[in-house]
Amino acid sequence: MSSGPPDSSAARKLPSAPSRRRRRPKPPPTAYSRSSGSTIELPAGHGAQVFPVSSSTGFIGEAFSMDSLEFMRWAAVRYDDDRFVLVVLLTLMGSQEPGGLIEATQGDVATALGYSRPHIGRVFQVLEADGALRRVQRGLYQLNPAASLRGGLRKPREPRKGEKRSSNVGRSDRVEQLDLLRAIMEDPEAPAAFREMAAPGARLVREESNGEGKATS
Repeated sequence: MSSGPPDSSAARKLPSAPSRRRRRPKPPPTAYSRSSGSTIELPAGHGAQVFPVSSSTGFIGEAFSMDSLEFMRWAAVRYDDDRFVLVVLLTLMGSQEPGGLIEATQGDVATALGYSRPHIGRVFQVLEADGALRRVQRGLYQLNPAASLRGGLRKPREPRKGEKRSSNVGRSDRVEQLDLLRAIMEDPEAPAAFREMAAPGARLVREESNGEGKATS
């Protein structure tokens, strides 16, 4: 009989000591880790339509716009010799309300950029002549939704004086690009250049090179 120590493989292992590390609390949900939602039971004979809301939490300021790549390339060439037009155009693209409307006067834009009112007025005339912008009324402009459009839900419209509240008044509605373009084509007051850019299958005129590395209109 051996008197040596018992086989280590047969020795009982002691339970490991509990970890003293404190568990970190679960972080609160963020814009990138939100819950997937909940289940909604519908009554018999009822249906529902679900669509993603046109919004974003991945951009700075949580706002975004839908812009035509062709339009941006065209504008870079079109206004290469007059780059202040690009400065104003970018400002307008970043100032849209859902639906492409810009609630600002030319004086407001001039003040925001630190330029004189006549400088801004000239640029507005250039953009309107090219069909990228139109004046809806004083202090209200619209970028062509075929070129640049801000999505989301439009603010509910308040009833006008003496108007009865209907189902469309005081209710937010979702911006639909095709509906906006269709309304422009049916609007007799829409400028011809604006309608031309909004027309189905519209193509922007390409600038031709003059052989010196610059483009001519």
